[in-house]
Amino acid sequence: MGMESRRYGYQRISWGGILTPAVKALLIANAAVFVLQSLAPDAVYVGIIRWLGLVPYGVTHGLRIWQPFTYLFLHGGFWHLFWNMLALWMFGCDLERVWGKRRFLNYYFLTGVGAGCINILVKTIADPSGVASSLVPTIGASGAIFGILIAAAVLFPDRRIYMILPPVELPMRVYVLIMGAIAFFGTIGATGDKVSHISHLGGMAVGYFYLRRGSFFFGMRNRVTDWKRKRMRKKFEVYMHDHDKTEPPSRPDRWVN
Repeated sequence: MGMESRRYGYQRISWGGILTPAVKALLIANAAVFVLQSLAPDAVYVGIIRWLGLVPYGVTHGLRIWQPFTYLFLHGGFWHLFWNMLALWMFGCDLERVWGKRRFLNYYFLTGVGAGCINILVKTIADPSGVASSLVPTIGASGAIFGILIAAAVLFPDRRIYMILPPVELPMRVYVLIMGAIAFFGTIGATGDKVSHISHLGGMAVGYFYLRRGSFFFGMRNRVTDWKRKRMRKKFEVYMHDHDKTEPPSRPDRWVN
């Protein structure tokens, strides 16, 4: 793939250049889980949603502590999956190219899990007895996707976004501001559209405070990075001390030039 054919004068598409490693892995994982969901019998499907989806009452009272992570890989239908994965590809690849695979994945799951925790907190406060909203499962990668959107607005604020409906062109920061407003008013408006606006807003909030200079998360991230650098520096100094040979060897002929 990606090799140019001089005889026919065209260049084949290299998917390795279009997809970055972490985004590619997430696309495959989400698609694979969706296929398993689709093939599962109805009773099994309900069990998957209840055990792997995000059920606030199940986390707070059933100790299903894995749910803030596993709910990110479940989706309610093809279009739910399609739009999330399209946004992941459109905005996530450039973030991964800037940050690298490890930091991108850390950010993706930080915002996704963080959005899930905010969802749990809000619904538990609203329904502490677990008779209404605390029992409703939330599924989908939207919390992490909205975290990616806010990161794209911070890193690429002037990038132009072409919308289909309505057909307008907007700067990235304006587009994300509109999406954030929709999530905010959807959260307080009780629209009943089965969209977890709390998770959307939560993912954006976690991403914003993580990226904002001077915030707690920003300082914590820098402290962890500084600690890792100091640890690597100490290891390097120990290595150099152990391998620092100022004396020539007793058998010079053993040196390889």
